[in-house]
Amino acid sequence: MLPALFLALLAIDCRCDPTQPATLAERQCSLCGVAEQQPLDVPVFIVKDINPRKPNRWLALPRAHGEQAHHLHEMTLAARTQLWTTAIAKSRELFGEQWGVAYNGEKVRTQCHTHIHLGRFNPWAEAKSGFVIVSHPSQIPAPPGAGIWIHPVGGKLHVHTGEQTTETVLVR
Repeated sequence: MLPALFLALLAIDCRCDPTQPATLAERQCSLCGVAEQQPLDVPVFIVKDINPRKPNRWLALPRAHGEQAHHLHEMTLAARTQLWTTAIAKSRELFGEQWGVAYNGEKVRTQCHTHIHLGRFNPWAEAKSGFVIVSHPSQIPAPPGAGIWIHPVGGKLHVHTGEQTTETVLVR
């Protein structure tokens, strides 16, 4: 019971409103502010993670804002596919075939705006949980509330779901 209560307390309170720039100054809304600085015709963009404890990480973000806490499962299939495709392409460019991407679950996210962590995959993580194998980013599931982490194996994608904290499978 206590862990569930603790996770509920961590859930973000998203008050971001791009029409009111002052709301984007709050820490949990800072990525919404970054999204607002991007050109309108760029559907997905990549930025370096500014967290000093994650010096080798990048983030992929949609330019568009979602409702409230910007949940991945609320995006259209086309928008999710574009986000995953861009994140995977940039990860492959940065890390070769040792790439991994991770989306933290809704109970542990600290930012409102949807974002995917890009980094070098820790191979030890493969044994952490079960996975499904997909051939294309359009096949990546979007279960409500769950975190997702993905890495390549033999020309396919191993997609792991069901955890909240997923970015720990990436090298800091």
